[in-house]
Amino acid sequence: MKAELKKHIERLSSELFEKVRSYRHHLHANPELSYQEHETMQYVSDCLTSMGIDHTSGVGGTGLVALIKGEHHQADQEAIGLRADLDALPIIEENNVPYKSKKEGVMHACGHDVHTSILLGAAEILHELREQLPHPVKLIFQPGEEKNPGGATYMIRDGALENPKVKEMYALHVFPDMEVGKVGFKEGIYMASCDEIYITINGKGGHGATPHNCIDPIVIGANIVTSMQQIVSRKCDPKVPCVLSFGHFEALGATNVIPSKAYLKGTFRTMNEEWRAEALSLIESTAQSIAAASGGTVDVEISKGYPYLENDSATTAKMRQKAQDFLGVEMVEELPIRLTAEDFSYYSQELPVCFFRLGVRNEEEGITYGVHHPRFNIDENALKTGMQMMTLAAFNDHE
Repeated sequence: MKAELKKHIERLSSELFEKVRSYRHHLHANPELSYQEHETMQYVSDCLTSMGIDHTSGVGGTGLVALIKGEHHQADQEAIGLRADLDALPIIEENNVPYKSKKEGVMHACGHDVHTSILLGAAEILHELREQLPHPVKLIFQPGEEKNPGGATYMIRDGALENPKVKEMYALHVFPDMEVGKVGFKEGIYMASCDEIYITINGKGGHGATPHNCIDPIVIGANIVTSMQQIVSRKCDPKVPCVLSFGHFEALGATNVIPSKAYLKGTFRTMNEEWRAEALSLIESTAQSIAAASGGTVDVEISKGYPYLENDSATTAKMRQKAQDFLGVEMVEELPIRLTAEDFSYYSQELPVCFFRLGVRNEEEGITYGVHHPRFNIDENALKTGMQMMTLAAFNDHE
């Protein structure tokens, strides 16, 4: 990267820092759940309009697509895609900050307010530097990352990757385990597929003192939970990352009442699509056979979620090198695989992508809580690093 361009990016990210922080505070105080991001969409639209950036609202329901291009770009020239997500989570915030969520039970606990603010800041930088851009840049502000089927599916359906066609795509995600100022990368398979398991166990209720006259759904459910662990430990190739966890077991009986029904909810995650299909079939057949052995039945519903996320090796290596050149080698880390999921994986099925991590941790300030925690927060200096990285993604190595 040319020294002059690097200085421009450093200067602009510093000048825009307070504005981007104000974006983040507004978004954090006004969170909206998945596919309900109407006010958020309007706010982002207003910000883009004030910058003079052409965009379309209502893509994918409550998403937006903006295009930054210079006069030298061809009408059909392929674009670089940059993505941010808009939705919040159903969590009661416990932070005591001036920009605390104004909506009880809704919180930006996964950092999507950060992602959106960063992309708005990068948009303003890129718009100013548009005549230096080697390719047009498409900004994708996406709804519904937190909820099946994933807002990425709706953005793709509505043509967000076309007209002009996106040639490669980038996104960042806050990472509370990493010190602020750092970024992290992982080439190849990085995050897991994610499917939701819902099992209703149908038994026969009755008095706890006469279990022989009942079909106990609690015992059936307990056997299902314990037996299904063998699907992972005895059916899955040990070299394939895989998790099957049940986080909800509900059976509304009493000390002397055996209920008629019980309910299980769980998650299945892996990084191999063939094993994923086989395992989901085994989950259903195992539940059915265990229930039948005790005289009960089950209704199994599997909500298929996101596929595994695979970072294109060349695209990711290129982005890592740009980060090292800009921030310094010591500020760039290699990431391990994660069994969390991200609907950015849908884009990775369509084109080369790089999904990377942004450090937000500051132990001295007590900013250490993980995402989805009611006290999650960030060191806001990460906003500047994020702007710089998303801007860099739009420039080729030789620029």
